[in-house]
Amino acid sequence: MVDNIEKKVLIREFDEDRDIEVVGKLERICEMGSKTGVSIFTNTIAISCDPLCRIRFYPLHVILVAELLQNGELVGVVRGCIKDVGTVHGEAHVKMGCILGLRVSPTHRRKGIGLKLVNSVEQWLLRNGAEYTFLATEKNNTASRNLFTLKCDYVNLGSLVIFVQTIGLPAKNLSQDIKIEKLPIDQAISLYEKRLRDKQVYPTDIDTILKEKLSLGTWVCYYEKEGWNISKLERTSSDQETSASSCIKSTSSWMIFSMWNTREAYKLQVGKPHPLSTFLHATRLSHAITEKICPCLRRPMSSSSSSGGHSFQRPVGFLFLYGLLGEGEKLGELMKSAWSFASNVGQNVKDCKVLIITELGVTDPLIKHIPQEPSMSRIHDLWYAKRLIHNEDIDASILAKGPVGNVFVDPRDF
Repeated sequence: MVDNIEKKVLIREFDEDRDIEVVGKLERICEMGSKTGVSIFTNTIAISCDPLCRIRFYPLHVILVAELLQNGELVGVVRGCIKDVGTVHGEAHVKMGCILGLRVSPTHRRKGIGLKLVNSVEQWLLRNGAEYTFLATEKNNTASRNLFTLKCDYVNLGSLVIFVQTIGLPAKNLSQDIKIEKLPIDQAISLYEKRLRDKQVYPTDIDTILKEKLSLGTWVCYYEKEGWNISKLERTSSDQETSASSCIKSTSSWMIFSMWNTREAYKLQVGKPHPLSTFLHATRLSHAITEKICPCLRRPMSSSSSSGGHSFQRPVGFLFLYGLLGEGEKLGELMKSAWSFASNVGQNVKDCKVLIITELGVTDPLIKHIPQEPSMSRIHDLWYAKRLIHNEDIDASILAKGPVGNVFVDPRDF
């Protein structure tokens, strides 16, 4: 069947006028539930009617669908977008193509449709200037890993961990010795532009991210007795040496973090799976989240008289912490305070019940300072990449150097 797939399936671009309901139905059919029948999914299409929500942030984006030539049925979908990323110490800026939300109807799997969708979106990315393609999947998603590594020649770019904790629990009071202040957006941009150069992979348009309406802001956390001279964040044309980094070095312990209101893009919903009412949208959480979010919520399932199962059907939003940076001997205490602060913010966000901390690479210096709370869940994530254009200059800065572990996780990709 794989050999004849070219004659049976047409890969074309998504048509919003005629495909939006069909793609929604396909996503519902592809929703993934656990063996116990409990599923978790995002209801983006149901709430916002916008399957483009995760890629609309990028000027260059596409949704491709797989259509059976015999009867016009849509049996697969994939999303793609292109963004500019930088590498460590600014050695190179490359155009990175991102592949998101690959889905194939359960009754049409193992027929080569997924492979054809991947090849097609890669071709679109290449035509539009991408030098690499990138994707992320959970470590325990063997089928996805095999598709990309064994059939599509992707290599491991890095290993990361997603930290998940409920917001609903009472937040701890902040220490009186620790101060948390919100930075003006221009100062936050200046700070990140300087510090992100130490990351192995990072977006070059941090100003766009921070100015996006889903970004709630950027905060600096420090000890009051050590001080924080915010004026040093400002650069002037006459003093190019005054920068965000000089301000940071003036204190012995500090950290900064930003928050992204993912609830505005989509909300998680947990319940008994039903082919007409639930689906898993193109989110980074897919397989593992079913087992990780439910324990993290620490709340009992309520009985459902209509289905005989157990569910809580109210949608659940979540915040995403990103851009976590910091230094100092007391960084662990600052991290705890930042976590509590974010929990307090989340309690004031409508439908927000889950806090997902910025995904951190396994060699990120901050990963050891994440609070070890009993309600914390962890999802092990893998990043994969593939070279589309042979260029010795850019090869030296990404794949040739082996897996990366200290990266900036773009909240738009989550």
